[in-house]
Order: sequence, then structure tokens, then C-alpha cells
Amino acid sequence: MAGAAGPGAGPGAAGGDGDDSLYPIAVLIDELRNEDVQLRLNSIKKLSTIALALGVERTRTELLPFLTDTIYDEDEVLLALAEQLGNFTGLVGGPDFAHCLLPPLESLATVEETVVRDKAVESLRQISQEHTPVALEAHFVPLVKRLASGDWFTSRTSACGLFSVCYPRASNAVKAEIRQHFRSLCSDDTPMVRRAAASKLGEFAKVLELDSVKTEIVPLFTNLASDEQLQKAVGPKITLNDLIPAFQSLLKDCEAEVRAAAAHKVKELCENLPTEGRETIIMNQILPYIKELVSDTNQHVKSALASVIMGLSTILGKENTIEHLLPLFLAQLKDECPEVRLNIISNLDCVNEVIGIRQLSQSLLPAIVELAEDAKWRVRLAIIEYMPLLAGQLGVEFFDEKLNSLCMAWLVDHVYAIREAATNNLMKLVQKFGTEWAQNTIVPKVLVMANDPNYLHRMTTLFCINALSEACGQEITTKQMLPIVLKMAGDQVANVRFNVAKSLQKIGPILDTNALQGEVKPVLQKLGQDEDMDVKYFAQEAISVVAQTLRKLDFPVKDSEEESSIPGGDKNLFLRPRVPGEDTGKVSAPETWGQSPVLSGLRVASRACCCYRESRQGGQRSSSHHTVLERQPL
Repeated sequence: MAGAAGPGAGPGAAGGDGDDSLYPIAVLIDELRNEDVQLRLNSIKKLSTIALALGVERTRTELLPFLTDTIYDEDEVLLALAEQLGNFTGLVGGPDFAHCLLPPLESLATVEETVVRDKAVESLRQISQEHTPVALEAHFVPLVKRLASGDWFTSRTSACGLFSVCYPRASNAVKAEIRQHFRSLCSDDTPMVRRAAASKLGEFAKVLELDSVKTEIVPLFTNLASDEQLQKAVGPKITLNDLIPAFQSLLKDCEAEVRAAAAHKVKELCENLPTEGRETIIMNQILPYIKELVSDTNQHVKSALASVIMGLSTILGKENTIEHLLPLFLAQLKDECPEVRLNIISNLDCVNEVIGIRQLSQSLLPAIVELAEDAKWRVRLAIIEYMPLLAGQLGVEFFDEKLNSLCMAWLVDHVYAIREAATNNLMKLVQKFGTEWAQNTIVPKVLVMANDPNYLHRMTTLFCINALSEACGQEITTKQMLPIVLKMAGDQVANVRFNVAKSLQKIGPILDTNALQGEVKPVLQKLGQDEDMDVKYFAQEAISVVAQTLRKLDFPVKDSEEESSIPGGDKNLFLRPRVPGEDTGKVSAPETWGQSPVLSGLRVASRACCCYRESRQGGQRSSSHHTVLERQPL
């Protein structure tokens, strides 16, 4: 990151007379430093908005270098960053400046986490298409070469996915260099690199000239003997006589990385086998090796197999699935490795299509219920996403008996992503089981949470009401939900109060005119005079929406009722640039910090933003940040 502000300059860049355009990026930097992963993730997801605020030149010269220099974080944050950058070409000035996006993506393509590298490669592939042929050879091809010759295997595996997108538009001399780098990766000392090269062999072959395919790709295929993408090309006889034995050897290889690579290709190999006799080949020559891999000592091998094994059910049919595959699925659902459990859960649909939900629930439901409380939140999330399908197939009585309590327990999970998914899950369940079921079973339990000592749980009540109101309709929303929302307007936590305003804005169009005019509007007007600026802002937004709703319902609304209820306030305060010298209630940087270069100024500005930092999904602010601001100059 940029260093501290120099001692010999004037006021802080984002302070009294500062450049207010620095404020968005200051918030970004501040949130990127926050110990709350969700805050950092939210900040990354706002990058496009930040870039728009800065403009193309400052995005290129300030934002992208900052991101490149600070690529260290949780995998979730890095994954979001890699995804965002893939759509950034327009924000840096168009195709002529697409190469500016390469440095941060190159760094992301070398990190340890596979999903982050894969997303970075995906974004690089997307951006490569926006380079001119000249720019491709000047900027993109050198990047591929650097990755292909990197010291760490992570960069070399990422390079494998980039050859096919840059090769077709390269000159003949450069094409020869690209092929040489690919051949080197196919014989790399690291098995994981060879695996990555093998997985891209068919893709690369499609863009090569026929002579190069004959003289280079076919020998590589013979040496690797693990690529299924050429099975159809070599024909059934060679597949059965040569490829299957080679694949069996790979499934029993002494290197765990090789076994994992082969396990990941099981489904694709089986799909490409000759249709005649395919079931017999799989049962006799492939399945025995699969059974051994289910209890492999290496978790990566088991995880790779779990990601594809469910797909075999559609190939082998109902009887073979029930007799031979279900026991393997059950063993994997109980595996000690969370990634194995997650991969099985995520692919339950494949088995459901073959054997039906009833058979599936009888065989696997106990294990699924156990996983609903798994220590790994991603496993719990996968179970939640599968729940509507499971509920719809099992029926309301079975669901209430076996699964209802689980769905309610997720609403108070300590991970926000689980609470959010559980809220959406309730909405889908109401759509399946109807409003009467919701009124009797779900709504009362949700509303009880409004009195929970934990303010996060109280806010979850509001989020549930937002999701359920449309599905439940006007009567239930007005009679059961609205009174609770109105009562929560007096909550002592500001985050709850401004979420009350947002909830009233959300459910306003569902309510009738009497409720809007007589109950909702007075509460919003009171919130519009709240001591917290965020509460005022969201209350004013809600008042505007309610006024529009009343107009549509032909209810008379005075123009004055739409004006800001903040005494002397401006409802657009948060939406317009600040006038120099204007008092916004934010903390200014002490003059002793001095005038600094742009990025140093951003750090000063970000410190000034501490008092405003919070998660819109439930973070609580602390007034102690003001003291930190004064006592800890950068």
C-alpha cells in the first residue's frame, strides 16, 4: 500500500478542502483493511462503482496499481476480485487499455487457491479477446510466457488455460514459441502441471494447424495417456485396448496428484465410451477402481472423485445406482473431508433424476440432516440450496416432521451467508406449500425473533419479512408482519432502525392505503428525524416510495409530504458531491497530517471514514474510531 502522508504538506486530501472524489476509494481502502471478511468482500463487489467515480484515467493509474500491490486476502475476496476484473475493460478506457488489467490478474493467477486461479484465468481469457493482434503480442503473450516459466507450479498450471486463446492471432514465429512452452508444460516435473496441460490438450489442438496436431499433439497424448477429449477421435478399438488399461494405471498411480487428475475425468471418460457394451465396461473395468478411491488416503483424490461420481448414475441406470453407487455416496457424505461432503451434496440432482427423491431420501436423508449442522459453512449452504427441491418432493407433512426445525435454525446461524440463504429458502418453501402453511408454521416463528437479544437476529426478522411479504400476500403482511416492523422502529440499535425503513419501503406496495397512510407514514416521518444519519436517509427514501404508491392508488398526497423530514436537511446529501467547507458530520483529517500524494491522501481519507464504516447486512459501528483517528496519524 502507499506510504504515510509526508510531513511537509497541507490539509488531508479528503479532509476540509479535500478532493471529495477520493471519498469512494477511501471507503474501499478502509473496508479492505477491516478484519470482517464480509466487509472486504462487499467492498470488492463495489469496484465497478468506485471505478466509475474515479474515471478511466485514475482507475488505470491509481486503482489498478493499488489492487495489484495489495493482493493478499481471504480466498472469497480474491475470487470476487478476479471475477470483477474480467469485466473492467470499459472502465479503464476500452480495448486500447485492456492490457492495464493484466498485472493484477497475473498476480491472482499465481495464488495457492485453485478456484481463485481458475477465475483469474477465466477473466484473462475474456480480456485476451479484447486485445488487438499487436497488443496481444506486446502484452498478453509475454504474460503467458512468464506464467509458463514461473518458479511456482501455480503459475504454470494457470498458463495452460491461456495458450488456446492467444495462439490463433499470433504470428508464425510467436506460434512456434507458444507450442514449445506448451510441450514443456506437458513434461513438467510437477504432476499437477502435467495434469493441467493434459486437461487443455484437446482445447489447444483445436486451434493448431493439422500438421502441428499430427507431429506434436498426438505424441503428447501418447505420453500423457490421460486425456479423454481425443477418445472419439482414436476410435472404440484403441479406446478399449489401450486407453482403458492406461486409465486404470492412472487411477492406481503412486502419485496422489495423478490419481486425483484421473478421478476427476472418470465421468467424461465413461460418457465417451462406445455406447455398445458401455455399462459392462464401466461395471467391470472402472467401478472396482472407483470403490478403492472412495477410501483413498489423499483428500484431493476423494474430493475430485466426489465432484463427478454422481454423474455416473445417469449412465448406469436406476438398479446399478441403488445397488452399487448409493453405498459409495453414503460413505462420501460421511467423509471427514468437508470438500468431499460438499461435492456430493452439490450433485444430488443427478441421482434424484435417476432413482427419485423418495428412494434418495430414505437412503441418504439421515446423512443430509446431519450435514445441515456441519462445521463448514459451505456444506451447510449447499444443503440449504438443495432444500426446496427436497421439500417439494417429500411433501409438507414429511418436511414439517423432519426438516422444518433445521430451516428455522439456519436463520440464527453465525454466518451471514447462511442466514441470507435461509431467508431465501423460506420464501421458496412458501411458494411450494402455500400461504396457509406459512401463516401457521413459518410466520409466527419468524416474528418471535423480533424480541431476540441479538440485534443480528432481530434484523434477520426484517429480512425474512421482506422475502415473505410478497409470497404471503396483503392480508398476512398487514395483520401479522406490519405490527412487528412498526414496533421495531423503536429499536435501540441504529442498524435495526434503518433496516425497518428499508423493510417498510419493500412491503409498502403490498399494503393497502389505510395502512400506508395511517401506520407506515407516521413511523417513517419519525425515523426521518432520527439522530442517526443513515436512519434519516433510508427513511426519506422509503417516504418517497410510499408517496408514489399512494399516488398510484389515487390517494391524495401533498407535495410537502415528500420533502425531507430532516429539519433543515437535504435528502440528496448522500448523493451529491460535498461543497468545500460544508459540514457533513464526518471527521476531517487533522491538519498536521499534511498534503500527500494521491494514494497517501486516500489512506488519510480512509481513516476519516472509520466512523462511517459498517456492514449494511449487520455490522455495528463504534464511536471509538474517532479517538483512533486523532491519536494514530498515518
